Amino acid sequence: MNLSVGVPLTLALLLGNGFFVAAEFALVAAKRPRLEKLAAEGSRSAASAVAGIRELSLMLAGAQLGITMCSLGLGLVSEPVIAETITPWFHSAGLPEAGAHAVAFVLALALVTFLHMVVGEMAPKSWAIARPERSVMLLAPPFRGFTKVVRPVLASLNAITNLLLRSIGVPPRDSLSVSRTPEQLRDLVVESRRLGLIEESDVKVLKAALDAPVAPLAELVTPVNEIVDVPPSAGPQEVIDTAVRTGRTRIMLRGGGARARMVHVRDAYLARARGRTTPAGELAHPVPTLSVDTPVADAVATLRESHSHLGMVRGTDGNIAGLISLDDLLTTLLAPA
Repeated sequence: MNLSVGVPLTLALLLGNGFFVAAEFALVAAKRPRLEKLAAEGSRSAASAVAGIRELSLMLAGAQLGITMCSLGLGLVSEPVIAETITPWFHSAGLPEAGAHAVAFVLALALVTFLHMVVGEMAPKSWAIARPERSVMLLAPPFRGFTKVVRPVLASLNAITNLLLRSIGVPPRDSLSVSRTPEQLRDLVVESRRLGLIEESDVKVLKAALDAPVAPLAELVTPVNEIVDVPPSAGPQEVIDTAVRTGRTRIMLRGGGARARMVHVRDAYLARARGRTTPAGELAHPVPTLSVDTPVADAVATLRESHSHLGMVRGTDGNIAGLISLDDLLTTLLAPA
């Protein structure tokens, strides 16, 4: 192979190697939530990138296959072409044929290795890490096209890899997790404060946000004597008057006992508009009962599952301790003081 063919082929192999390296690092470094937002806004390249991250193990296998193919190509094509081109130089300088070829081979190997590391590895890696979302959106569509073509080979290689991992007790992962435990986030907050990256006031806010989901309901409970209620026999107008006077749209039924219920002022308005005198007891909906030591996050989940904005809270003695509202719980989770 002459130099006019070998040089363009070498450049193509270097660019191909760089493409696979950049795609690999971009997939790992890109922030999935940002890409999902762009995909939801209609970006096809972002949607392709998200699809790649969802099957990360397979995509990384595709990148490794591409890098290996390009590296082998450089070894099979580029080094011999360069060595054959410069061997006559050393032979004409007085070196014997074997010596000239050995020196030329070493120099060709050093040159190809240098170009492979700088052009094919380090430069694309740095570019992908510096702009992960932009680079993954640019590279994901053609890269996924490549993996689609070689998918049967990748699936076989990936299955063998997963089998080896399971044999040593390591569960394989097909996607990159972006979640962090509260303990990890607390450590990050403390370390960020130690390094002077955040202020002490920010530390308090962040710790409050992390503690809120596991904090008990005790401090958020409206005491029994402050609960706004009406008797089960109250007519629609009495419910409406109570709502107007107190500013509450959801009003508890008095004397519910173990079966707590509430009536929405909307239902009272509908009943009045239809000329009905339906008592509050017939308009009421059940309210879930929670323990006073229930964590805030669990309480939010319970109220949402019950489709209720209110919940009765029982103390450790089993008696009703008060009322909790979904608005108060969400405020605690989303805007801690």
